[in-house]
Amino acid sequence: MGQFSSIHPEVLIIGGGVIGLTIARELHRRGVGRIVIVEKGICGEESSWAAAGMLGPQAETDEPGNMLGLCVESRIAYPDFASSLFEETGIDIELDRSGTMCLAFSDDDVARLERRVSWQTAAGLNAAMITGAEARRAEPFISPEVVGSALFPDDWQVENRKLCKALRRYADLNGISVFENAEVSELINENGKIVGAKIGIDEIKSENTVLAAGAWTSLIKIGSFSAPVRMTPVRGQMIMFRTAKRSFEHVVYSPNGYLVPRNDGRILVGATSEDAGYVKENTDVAVRDLTRSAETIAPQLSGLKIADKWSGLRPRSADGLPVLGRLVGLGGLYFATGHYRNGILLAPRTGETIARAIVDGVDSSYFDVFGPDRFRAANANG
Repeated sequence: MGQFSSIHPEVLIIGGGVIGLTIARELHRRGVGRIVIVEKGICGEESSWAAAGMLGPQAETDEPGNMLGLCVESRIAYPDFASSLFEETGIDIELDRSGTMCLAFSDDDVARLERRVSWQTAAGLNAAMITGAEARRAEPFISPEVVGSALFPDDWQVENRKLCKALRRYADLNGISVFENAEVSELINENGKIVGAKIGIDEIKSENTVLAAGAWTSLIKIGSFSAPVRMTPVRGQMIMFRTAKRSFEHVVYSPNGYLVPRNDGRILVGATSEDAGYVKENTDVAVRDLTRSAETIAPQLSGLKIADKWSGLRPRSADGLPVLGRLVGLGGLYFATGHYRNGILLAPRTGETIARAIVDGVDSSYFDVFGPDRFRAANANG
């Protein structure tokens, strides 16, 4: 008998990134007593750790829709999420509400940003265009080539690594069992119901299972069959500069990249999007391109040495949208994966949505939009 055979949780969560950890916290807050997280590596040290922590649905969205609605809802939840985590764990996740600027270097850039600001303000979102001179007054170190900017005051940032630490501490403080370096190979399907998972030669039985494995979702079989949801790992490389004090007030986007300033003087520069399989590494080409992007945004950065660099694997579904909900005809299993570039942003809303479905039996309307059955239908039609 293996170490998992005697464990029978109410909910088994596969994946210990920010999504899996947030779901575990929400389940516990709703009274679920036996929660187990199984993580193939170390909790919070994959894409959640590699992220920049931007909470920027408006800056990254060119059209309205369900995805923007979900992202805005989750962003709105962040102040309460951050304050509650601090009360529960003593860790400040450094929610920074200074806002986000998207820079324009050409008339075409201005026109594109004006269209975005126009439909967003019509939809009741907070956004505005400012001139190049106004942008430089707000951020003195940005390029003199900037001819205008969109300002999104409600697009924020958070220190994602402290978020991961806070969520992990919550688990430790509240009796949520966490097993690291334990890789799930297959979900156990008994007569159309998922009843647990296989971990090596061992297995763990559960009443409900949440698949929150991010970029590794597709590698987990369901009853000896390939997972019905295909997830592509998309590598993102980042670099970091360090200054004596904070040099930028806002998160700063440009057409070729972005800067994320931290309170301690770090400046994160990102990020690439590469089809590189499961290879996590930094390449000379990407580091050079990121450096050029940073210098284009703020020429004064050209005198700084790179203080750190890293990469991570974002989980991208076939249509680039998250996968939330259940498969028709397969009980006991909930998908919470495919968050791609928005895992940090969508953590609060995802946690609440999945926990409510499990505990209260209330499926979110977003399950109809982002549920895994959309891929099954597409495969049948294609």
